[in-house]
Amino acid sequence: MPQSLFSEFQVSPNTTLKNRFVKAAMEENLANDQQLPDKKLFNLYQQWADGGVGLIITGNVMIDKWAMTGPGGVALEQTTPLAPFKKWAEIAKSNNTKVWMQLNHPGRQVFKAMGGKNLAPSAIAINLGKHSNMFSIPQAMIEEEIQDIIHRFGQSALQAKQAGFDGVEIHAAHGYLLAQFLSPLTNQRSDQWGGSLTNRARLLLEVIKQVRAICGADFDVAVKLNSADFQRGGFDIADAEQVINWLAEHNVNLVELSGGSYEAPAMQGQSADDRTLAREAYFLDFTEKLVQRSPIPLMLTGGIQRYAVAQKVINAGFSLCGLATALAYRPDMINMWFKTPEFRLRIPVITWSNKTLAALATMAIIKRQLSRMSLGDTPKLTDSPFLSLLIDQIKKRRRTKRYRRQLRGSSQLP
Repeated sequence: MPQSLFSEFQVSPNTTLKNRFVKAAMEENLANDQQLPDKKLFNLYQQWADGGVGLIITGNVMIDKWAMTGPGGVALEQTTPLAPFKKWAEIAKSNNTKVWMQLNHPGRQVFKAMGGKNLAPSAIAINLGKHSNMFSIPQAMIEEEIQDIIHRFGQSALQAKQAGFDGVEIHAAHGYLLAQFLSPLTNQRSDQWGGSLTNRARLLLEVIKQVRAICGADFDVAVKLNSADFQRGGFDIADAEQVINWLAEHNVNLVELSGGSYEAPAMQGQSADDRTLAREAYFLDFTEKLVQRSPIPLMLTGGIQRYAVAQKVINAGFSLCGLATALAYRPDMINMWFKTPEFRLRIPVITWSNKTLAALATMAIIKRQLSRMSLGDTPKLTDSPFLSLLIDQIKKRRRTKRYRRQLRGSSQLP
Protein backbone atom coordinates (compact mmCIF):
# COMPACT_ATOMS: atom_id res chain seq x y z
CA MET A 1 0.00 0.00 0.00
CA PRO A 2 1.39 3.47 -0.89
CA GLN A 3 2.74 5.43 2.05
CA SER A 4 1.53 8.89 2.96
CA LEU A 5 4.04 11.72 2.51
CA PHE A 6 3.17 12.77 6.05
CA SER A 7 3.81 9.36 7.60
CA GLU A 8 6.88 8.76 9.76
CA PHE A 9 9.94 7.00 8.39
CA GLN A 10 12.65 5.28 10.40
CA VAL A 11 15.99 5.90 8.68
CA SER A 12 17.99 4.10 11.34
CA PRO A 13 17.48 2.75 14.89
CA ASN A 14 18.33 6.22 16.19
CA THR A 15 16.51 8.41 13.66
CA THR A 16 12.79 8.57 12.89
CA LEU A 17 11.62 11.34 10.57
CA LYS A 18 8.23 12.96 11.19
CA ASN A 19 7.42 12.86 7.44
CA ARG A 20 8.91 11.87 4.07
CA PHE A 21 9.93 15.39 2.96
CA VAL A 22 13.60 16.37 2.86
CA LYS A 23 15.16 19.76 2.26
CA ALA A 24 17.86 18.68 -0.22
CA ALA A 25 21.21 20.45 -0.43
CA MET A 26 21.60 23.76 -2.24
CA GLU A 27 24.71 25.89 -2.60
CA GLU A 28 24.08 28.92 -0.41
CA ASN A 29 27.37 30.88 -0.37
CA LEU A 30 26.31 32.53 2.89
CA ALA A 31 29.24 31.64 5.16
CA ASN A 32 31.39 34.37 6.68
CA ASP A 33 34.95 35.18 5.60
CA GLN A 34 36.31 32.38 7.81
CA GLN A 35 34.15 29.80 5.96
CA LEU A 36 31.98 29.43 9.07
CA PRO A 37 28.19 29.53 9.50
CA ASP A 38 26.79 32.57 11.25
CA LYS A 39 23.57 34.61 11.53
CA LYS A 40 22.67 34.47 7.82
CA LEU A 41 22.69 30.67 7.69
CA PHE A 42 21.02 30.48 11.10
CA ASN A 43 18.13 32.64 9.84
CA LEU A 44 17.78 30.59 6.67
CA TYR A 45 17.75 27.20 8.40
CA GLN A 46 15.27 28.38 11.02
CA GLN A 47 12.79 29.04 8.21
CA TRP A 48 13.28 25.55 6.75
CA ALA A 49 12.89 23.92 10.16
CA ASP A 50 9.74 25.93 10.81
CA GLY A 51 8.51 25.11 7.30
CA GLY A 52 7.68 21.49 8.07
CA VAL A 53 10.29 19.20 6.47
CA GLY A 54 11.20 16.03 8.32
CA LEU A 55 14.90 16.20 7.43
CA ILE A 56 17.25 19.00 6.43
CA ILE A 57 20.41 18.24 4.46
CA THR A 58 22.77 21.19 4.60
CA GLY A 59 24.36 22.86 1.62
CA ASN A 60 27.65 21.17 0.82
CA VAL A 61 30.28 21.63 3.51
CA MET A 62 33.84 21.35 2.27
CA ILE A 63 36.33 19.03 3.98
CA ASP A 64 39.25 21.25 2.89
CA LYS A 65 39.18 25.06 2.95
CA TRP A 66 41.72 25.05 0.11
CA ALA A 67 39.22 23.24 -2.16
CA MET A 68 35.91 25.11 -2.31
CA THR A 69 33.09 25.03 -4.86
CA GLY A 70 32.84 28.79 -4.48
CA PRO A 71 33.53 31.71 -2.16
CA GLY A 72 31.09 31.98 0.71
CA GLY A 73 31.01 28.22 1.21
CA VAL A 74 31.32 26.49 4.58
CA ALA A 75 34.41 24.43 5.44
CA LEU A 76 34.73 22.02 8.37
CA GLU A 77 38.17 20.63 9.09
CA GLN A 78 39.71 18.76 12.02
CA THR A 79 40.76 22.00 13.76
CA THR A 80 37.73 24.16 12.87
CA PRO A 81 36.00 25.70 15.93
CA LEU A 82 32.71 23.91 16.60
CA ALA A 83 30.67 26.61 18.37
CA PRO A 84 29.02 28.02 15.22
CA PHE A 85 28.29 24.50 13.95
CA LYS A 86 26.63 23.58 17.26
CA LYS A 87 24.39 26.63 16.91
CA TRP A 88 23.64 25.70 13.29
CA ALA A 89 22.65 22.15 14.26
CA GLU A 90 20.54 23.36 17.17
CA ILE A 91 18.52 25.70 14.94
CA ALA A 92 18.09 23.17 12.14
CA LYS A 93 16.81 20.57 14.62
CA SER A 94 14.05 22.78 16.02
CA ASN A 95 10.42 21.83 15.31
CA ASN A 96 11.28 18.11 15.64
CA THR A 97 13.42 18.24 12.48
CA LYS A 98 16.48 16.07 11.87
CA VAL A 99 19.60 17.45 10.18
CA TRP A 100 22.45 15.88 8.21
CA MET A 101 25.55 17.70 7.08
CA GLN A 102 26.49 17.15 3.46
CA LEU A 103 30.27 16.69 3.14
CA ASN A 104 32.01 17.30 -0.15
CA HIS A 105 35.25 17.82 -2.02
CA PRO A 106 34.90 19.53 -5.43
CA GLY A 107 37.90 17.87 -7.09
CA ARG A 108 38.38 19.54 -10.47
CA GLN A 109 35.18 21.62 -10.14
CA VAL A 110 37.06 24.51 -8.49
CA PHE A 111 36.84 27.83 -10.30
CA LYS A 112 40.24 28.98 -11.52
CA ALA A 113 39.78 32.34 -9.80
CA MET A 114 39.54 30.61 -6.41
CA GLY A 115 43.13 29.36 -6.42
CA GLY A 116 43.94 26.65 -3.90
CA LYS A 117 43.81 22.97 -4.80
CA ASN A 118 42.52 21.62 -8.09
CA LEU A 119 42.72 17.83 -7.81
CA ALA A 120 41.13 15.00 -9.77
CA PRO A 121 41.64 11.29 -10.43
CA SER A 122 43.11 12.19 -13.84
CA ALA A 123 44.36 15.41 -15.43
CA ILE A 124 41.24 15.95 -17.54
CA ALA A 125 39.88 19.48 -17.80
CA ILE A 126 36.19 20.39 -17.62
CA ASN A 127 34.68 20.88 -21.06
CA LEU A 128 32.23 23.76 -21.09
CA GLY A 129 32.97 24.90 -24.61
CA LYS A 130 33.89 28.56 -24.74
CA HIS A 131 33.41 28.78 -20.96
CA SER A 132 36.01 26.11 -20.20
CA ASN A 133 38.56 28.75 -19.21
CA MET A 134 36.66 29.23 -15.94
CA PHE A 135 38.48 26.09 -14.79
CA SER A 136 42.09 24.99 -15.05
CA ILE A 137 43.45 21.55 -15.90
CA PRO A 138 43.43 19.56 -12.65
CA GLN A 139 46.35 17.73 -11.13
CA ALA A 140 46.09 13.93 -11.13
CA MET A 141 46.12 12.84 -7.50
CA ILE A 142 48.95 10.85 -6.00
CA GLU A 143 48.43 8.17 -3.34
CA GLU A 144 49.24 10.53 -0.47
CA GLU A 145 46.53 12.95 -1.61
CA ILE A 146 43.97 10.16 -1.93
CA GLN A 147 44.70 9.00 1.62
CA ASP A 148 44.40 12.61 2.81
CA ILE A 149 40.92 12.81 1.29
CA ILE A 150 39.82 9.66 3.13
CA HIS A 151 41.18 11.04 6.40
CA ARG A 152 39.52 14.41 5.89
CA PHE A 153 36.07 12.95 5.26
CA GLY A 154 36.38 10.95 8.47
CA GLN A 155 37.52 13.91 10.57
CA SER A 156 34.87 16.26 9.17
CA ALA A 157 32.18 13.66 9.88
CA LEU A 158 33.42 13.33 13.46
CA GLN A 159 33.31 17.11 13.86
CA ALA A 160 29.73 17.13 12.55
CA LYS A 161 28.74 14.46 15.07
CA GLN A 162 30.36 16.35 17.92
CA ALA A 163 28.51 19.50 16.83
CA GLY A 164 25.17 17.73 17.19
CA PHE A 165 24.25 16.80 13.63
CA ASP A 166 22.23 13.60 13.31
CA GLY A 167 24.31 12.33 10.42
CA VAL A 168 26.27 13.15 7.29
CA GLU A 169 25.62 12.76 3.61
CA ILE A 170 28.71 12.02 1.54
CA HIS A 171 28.42 13.82 -1.82
CA ALA A 172 29.34 11.45 -4.64
CA ALA A 173 27.26 13.09 -7.37
CA HIS A 174 27.13 16.16 -9.64
CA GLY A 175 30.68 15.74 -10.94
CA TYR A 176 32.45 16.45 -7.63
CA LEU A 177 35.54 14.50 -6.58
CA LEU A 178 33.98 11.18 -5.55
CA ALA A 179 31.79 11.24 -8.66
CA GLN A 180 34.91 11.97 -10.73
CA PHE A 181 36.45 8.75 -9.42
CA LEU A 182 33.25 6.84 -10.24
CA SER A 183 33.02 8.03 -13.84
CA PRO A 184 35.14 6.45 -16.61
CA LEU A 185 35.07 9.83 -18.38
CA THR A 186 37.06 11.53 -15.62
CA ASN A 187 38.86 8.56 -14.08
CA GLN A 188 41.39 7.11 -16.50
CA ARG A 189 43.79 5.77 -13.89
CA SER A 190 45.50 2.39 -14.25
CA ASP A 191 46.15 1.76 -10.54
CA GLN A 192 43.85 0.39 -7.82
CA TRP A 193 41.74 3.57 -7.97
CA GLY A 194 40.79 3.32 -11.68
CA GLY A 195 39.75 1.02 -14.48
CA SER A 196 36.99 -1.39 -13.39
CA LEU A 197 33.95 -0.15 -11.49
CA THR A 198 35.30 -2.00 -8.46
CA ASN A 199 38.40 0.19 -8.55
CA ARG A 200 36.54 3.39 -9.45
CA ALA A 201 34.18 2.92 -6.48
CA ARG A 202 37.04 2.14 -4.11
CA LEU A 203 37.53 5.72 -2.89
CA LEU A 204 33.85 6.18 -2.04
CA LEU A 205 33.76 2.89 -0.15
CA GLU A 206 36.98 3.69 1.72
CA VAL A 207 35.49 7.05 2.74
CA ILE A 208 32.36 5.28 4.05
CA LYS A 209 34.46 2.76 5.98
CA GLN A 210 36.48 5.59 7.54
CA VAL A 211 33.40 7.57 8.56
CA ARG A 212 31.76 4.49 10.07
CA ALA A 213 34.95 3.50 11.94
CA ILE A 214 35.34 6.97 13.45
CA CYS A 215 31.70 7.93 14.07
CA GLY A 216 30.26 4.56 15.07
CA ALA A 217 27.05 2.76 14.22
CA ASP A 218 24.82 5.27 16.06
CA PHE A 219 25.46 8.04 13.50
CA ASP A 220 23.53 8.25 10.23
CA VAL A 221 25.57 7.95 7.03
CA ALA A 222 23.98 8.65 3.65
CA VAL A 223 25.40 9.01 0.14
CA LYS A 224 24.31 11.28 -2.69
CA LEU A 225 24.84 9.35 -5.91
CA ASN A 226 24.25 10.05 -9.57
CA SER A 227 21.68 7.79 -11.16
CA ALA A 228 23.68 8.68 -14.30
CA ASP A 229 26.13 11.33 -15.50
CA PHE A 230 23.89 11.95 -18.53
CA GLN A 231 27.01 12.05 -20.71
CA ARG A 232 27.80 9.39 -23.31
CA GLY A 233 30.21 6.84 -21.90
CA GLY A 234 29.84 8.05 -18.32
CA PHE A 235 28.63 6.54 -15.05
CA ASP A 236 25.19 5.05 -15.76
CA ILE A 237 22.20 3.25 -14.27
CA ALA A 238 23.79 -0.21 -14.14
CA ASP A 239 26.83 1.27 -12.38
CA ALA A 240 24.58 3.02 -9.88
CA GLU A 241 22.78 -0.22 -9.07
CA GLN A 242 26.05 -2.02 -8.33
CA VAL A 243 27.39 0.85 -6.19
CA ILE A 244 24.15 0.91 -4.17
CA ASN A 245 24.60 -2.81 -3.43
CA TRP A 246 28.16 -2.18 -2.25
CA LEU A 247 27.04 0.74 -0.08
CA ALA A 248 24.47 -1.51 1.57
CA GLU A 249 27.27 -3.88 2.57
CA HIS A 250 28.94 -0.97 4.36
CA ASN A 251 25.87 -0.06 6.44
CA VAL A 252 24.89 3.11 4.58
CA ASN A 253 21.46 4.19 5.82
CA LEU A 254 20.17 5.94 2.70
CA VAL A 255 21.15 6.79 -0.87
CA GLU A 256 19.88 10.00 -2.46
CA LEU A 257 19.65 9.68 -6.24
CA SER A 258 20.30 12.66 -8.47
CA GLY A 259 22.25 13.14 -11.71
CA GLY A 260 24.53 15.29 -13.84
CA SER A 261 27.55 17.53 -13.40
CA TYR A 262 28.75 20.99 -14.41
CA GLU A 263 29.18 19.63 -17.94
CA ALA A 264 25.70 18.12 -18.04
CA PRO A 265 23.51 19.91 -15.45
CA ALA A 266 20.84 17.22 -15.28
CA MET A 267 20.06 18.37 -11.71
CA GLN A 268 18.56 21.42 -13.46
CA GLY A 269 16.75 19.31 -16.05
CA GLN A 270 19.41 19.35 -18.80
CA SER A 271 21.23 16.29 -20.17
CA ALA A 272 24.25 16.08 -22.48
CA ASP A 273 23.24 12.80 -24.11
CA ASP A 274 20.13 11.82 -26.05
CA ARG A 275 17.91 11.22 -23.02
CA THR A 276 15.05 13.58 -22.28
CA LEU A 277 14.38 14.45 -18.66
CA ALA A 278 10.90 14.96 -17.27
CA ARG A 279 9.79 18.49 -16.42
CA GLU A 280 9.38 17.43 -12.77
CA ALA A 281 11.00 14.61 -10.81
CA TYR A 282 13.69 14.61 -13.49
CA PHE A 283 15.12 11.19 -12.66
CA LEU A 284 12.02 9.22 -11.69
CA ASP A 285 11.62 7.36 -14.99
CA PHE A 286 15.29 6.37 -15.01
CA THR A 287 15.41 5.16 -11.44
CA GLU A 288 12.23 3.15 -10.91
CA LYS A 289 14.11 -0.10 -11.60
CA LEU A 290 16.77 0.88 -9.07
CA VAL A 291 14.25 1.47 -6.32
CA GLN A 292 12.58 -1.90 -6.98
CA ARG A 293 15.87 -3.76 -6.42
CA SER A 294 17.66 -1.58 -3.87
CA PRO A 295 18.59 -3.28 -0.57
CA ILE A 296 18.59 0.09 1.25
CA PRO A 297 16.15 3.03 1.34
CA LEU A 298 16.40 5.52 -1.53
CA MET A 299 15.54 9.20 -1.80
CA LEU A 300 14.81 11.02 -5.06
CA THR A 301 15.61 14.69 -5.68
CA GLY A 302 15.28 16.86 -8.76
CA GLY A 303 12.73 19.45 -9.88
CA ILE A 304 9.76 18.40 -7.71
CA GLN A 305 7.26 21.25 -7.33
CA ARG A 306 3.86 19.60 -6.84
CA TYR A 307 2.44 17.47 -4.05
CA ALA A 308 1.01 14.97 -6.58
CA VAL A 309 4.48 14.48 -8.10
CA ALA A 310 6.01 14.05 -4.65
CA GLN A 311 3.40 11.39 -3.89
CA LYS A 312 4.24 9.69 -7.20
CA VAL A 313 7.86 9.45 -6.03
CA ILE A 314 6.80 7.72 -2.81
CA ASN A 315 4.35 5.48 -4.68
CA ALA A 316 7.22 4.35 -6.92
CA GLY A 317 8.96 2.95 -3.85
CA PHE A 318 11.25 5.77 -2.76
CA SER A 319 11.34 6.22 0.99
CA LEU A 320 11.96 9.97 0.94
CA CYS A 321 11.28 12.87 -1.40
CA GLY A 322 13.86 15.65 -1.69
CA LEU A 323 12.97 19.24 -2.55
CA ALA A 324 15.43 22.05 -3.18
CA THR A 325 14.43 24.86 -5.56
CA ALA A 326 10.81 24.82 -4.39
CA LEU A 327 11.98 25.44 -0.81
CA ALA A 328 14.12 28.34 -1.99
CA TYR A 329 10.91 30.11 -2.98
CA ARG A 330 8.58 28.76 -0.29
CA PRO A 331 10.41 27.52 2.82
CA ASP A 332 7.00 26.65 4.28
CA MET A 333 5.97 24.53 1.30
CA ILE A 334 5.42 21.41 3.41
CA ASN A 335 3.14 23.23 5.84
CA MET A 336 1.27 24.64 2.84
CA TRP A 337 0.82 21.16 1.32
CA PHE A 338 -0.42 19.76 4.63
CA LYS A 339 -3.32 22.26 4.50
CA THR A 340 -3.66 22.63 0.71
CA PRO A 341 -2.17 19.72 -1.28
CA GLU A 342 -3.10 21.34 -4.61
CA PHE A 343 -0.94 24.41 -3.88
CA ARG A 344 1.68 24.87 -6.60
CA LEU A 345 4.46 27.34 -7.29
CA ARG A 346 5.08 28.38 -10.88
CA ILE A 347 8.85 28.66 -10.88
CA PRO A 348 10.19 30.27 -14.07
CA VAL A 349 12.51 28.16 -16.24
CA ILE A 350 15.45 29.78 -18.03
CA THR A 351 15.55 28.58 -21.63
CA TRP A 352 18.61 30.40 -22.98
CA SER A 353 20.34 28.64 -25.87
CA ASN A 354 23.66 28.86 -24.01
CA LYS A 355 23.15 26.03 -21.50
CA THR A 356 26.19 26.95 -19.41
CA LEU A 357 24.97 30.51 -18.85
CA ALA A 358 21.43 29.24 -18.29
CA ALA A 359 22.69 26.90 -15.56
CA LEU A 360 24.69 29.70 -13.93
CA ALA A 361 21.70 32.07 -14.08
CA THR A 362 19.42 29.42 -12.58
CA MET A 363 21.82 28.97 -9.66
CA ALA A 364 22.16 32.76 -9.31
CA ILE A 365 18.40 33.25 -8.98
CA ILE A 366 18.13 30.48 -6.39
CA LYS A 367 21.01 31.91 -4.36
CA ARG A 368 19.31 35.31 -4.56
CA GLN A 369 16.24 33.84 -2.85
CA LEU A 370 18.37 32.18 -0.16
CA SER A 371 20.14 35.48 0.46
CA ARG A 372 16.80 37.27 0.85
CA MET A 373 15.58 34.71 3.37
CA SER A 374 18.84 34.95 5.31
CA LEU A 375 18.10 38.66 5.78
CA GLY A 376 14.49 38.11 6.75
CA ASP A 377 13.08 39.11 3.35
CA THR A 378 10.60 37.24 1.15
CA PRO A 379 11.64 35.32 -2.00
CA LYS A 380 10.41 36.59 -5.38
CA LEU A 381 9.33 34.76 -8.54
CA THR A 382 9.95 37.73 -10.85
CA ASP A 383 13.75 38.15 -10.80
CA SER A 384 15.50 38.90 -14.08
CA PRO A 385 17.87 36.01 -14.99
CA PHE A 386 20.37 38.40 -16.57
CA LEU A 387 20.38 40.81 -13.62
CA SER A 388 20.57 37.94 -11.12
CA LEU A 389 23.55 36.46 -12.95
CA LEU A 390 25.27 39.85 -13.03
CA ILE A 391 24.67 40.42 -9.31
CA ASP A 392 25.93 36.93 -8.51
CA GLN A 393 29.11 37.41 -10.55
CA ILE A 394 29.85 40.74 -8.83
CA LYS A 395 29.30 39.20 -5.39
CA LYS A 396 31.38 36.17 -6.33
CA ARG A 397 34.26 38.36 -7.47
CA ARG A 398 34.24 40.29 -4.18
CA ARG A 399 33.99 37.15 -2.06
CA THR A 400 36.75 35.49 -4.08
CA LYS A 401 39.11 38.37 -3.36
CA ARG A 402 38.35 38.11 0.36
CA TYR A 403 38.76 34.33 0.27
CA ARG A 404 42.16 34.49 -1.41
CA ARG A 405 43.29 37.24 0.97
CA GLN A 406 42.18 35.17 3.96
CA LEU A 407 44.00 32.07 2.71
CA ARG A 408 47.20 34.02 2.06
CA GLY A 409 47.22 34.84 5.75
CA SER A 410 46.85 31.18 6.72
CA SER A 411 49.85 29.30 8.07
CA GLN A 412 48.63 26.10 6.39
CA LEU A 413 49.79 26.38 2.80
CA PRO A 414 48.42 23.89 0.26
